[in-house]
Amino acid sequence: MKDFVNFLAQALVDNPEKIEVKELGEGRTTVIELRVAPEDLGKIIGRKGRTVKAMRTLLNAAAVKKKKRVVLEIIE
Repeated sequence: MKDFVNFLAQALVDNPEKIEVKELGEGRTTVIELRVAPEDLGKIIGRKGRTVKAMRTLLNAAAVKKKKRVVLEIIE
């Protein structure tokens, strides 16, 4: 899951070298923290949050196959 979030974020931002992804596992629930450069934050969130919502939808679809729950948090 961590690699998948990293792949999606690299495709969206201008500074892919400043992407940090942390995966925190708590049983069946996994929290993924995504940190990007301040100037790329708007590109990750998207207009009215559409881009981050799409990323969360893709993550949840992948997590269902593994019978897990994934929460994506964007860290400023």
